[in-house]
Amino acid sequence: MAAASLDFRSDNVAGAAPEIMAALNEANRGDASAYGADIHSSELDAAFSRVFDTECRVFPVSTGTAANVLSLACIAPPYGAVYCHQDSHIMVDECNAPEFYTGGAKLVGLPGEQGKITGATLERALAQGWSGVQHHPQPAAVSLTQATESGTVYSPDEVAAIAHLCRDHGLRLHMDGARFANAVAGLNCSAADLTWRAGVEVLSFGATKNGAMAAEAVVFFKPDLAESFLYRRKRGGHLFSKSRFLSVQLLAMLQDDLWLKLARQANARARELADGFGRMGAEVVWPVQANEVFVRLPENKVEAMRSRGAQFHIWSWHPEDGVYRFVCAFDKTPDDIAALLRAAA
Repeated sequence: MAAASLDFRSDNVAGAAPEIMAALNEANRGDASAYGADIHSSELDAAFSRVFDTECRVFPVSTGTAANVLSLACIAPPYGAVYCHQDSHIMVDECNAPEFYTGGAKLVGLPGEQGKITGATLERALAQGWSGVQHHPQPAAVSLTQATESGTVYSPDEVAAIAHLCRDHGLRLHMDGARFANAVAGLNCSAADLTWRAGVEVLSFGATKNGAMAAEAVVFFKPDLAESFLYRRKRGGHLFSKSRFLSVQLLAMLQDDLWLKLARQANARARELADGFGRMGAEVVWPVQANEVFVRLPENKVEAMRSRGAQFHIWSWHPEDGVYRFVCAFDKTPDDIAALLRAAA
């Protein structure tokens, strides 16, 4: 029996799913046209259109940062403002890449409980009256993180409420879906209901955190918004010559709903971990709606786990609160969860 894995730092620490490795091996046979002219890349639009039940224009990239910032560059001008949660990945974890790739668009961080912004918060921000005033950045777009940095998810109704405000104010709506699969699996809803039917116009579809080796997709639900993406991707250095190796991972993810199967596995382990912490009296600070658990722990339990090889991070935005983050990847097993809880006990 393999030793339990006690590495809960991130879902990025996991390897690639066997199905992904098999697809990569198959794609490695023989020659293929370069720069997205291969057969696998040509199938992406149709494959994603089936999953989302609408016409999609899809572009593979290798990182979530590339997916986010190239998306935003298509919908926000250099003088624009992009509204997002103050703890969102684009706000604090992408080293000013959004500003760089948009040519200077300003990120405006909004507060919100459990990692989410609300329609009311956004409405207050828009009421500042920046539109049409040459001294201010011009409201251009909103970006929602799904699942959020707090491990919570926006419901379709919550997304729709924000989309309604976006339409009223002429703003575009982007979704950072690095853990989109975990959100869909957690809500048990359709991919369409959580995106374009609710008003999302462009999605960064995450696959790397969910078992891919290195593959993300930018999905445009309004194909006309994608007109400049080809050139922005090339100019930004994110057009892979051997694009088949990105595209084949995305196709494998969609095949037989592998993306949801892997996400459900990760989510189930997170719920088991949260339940275990709860039984020992630890406070789980936010609802566990995807594959992350945020728990307030005393130092003796932290030291006990780490002394037995467990790896996890303190929640960096509020370290004084003693809140720690545990992320369950697709390959975590019930034995891994049990081993961590034994270490804590």
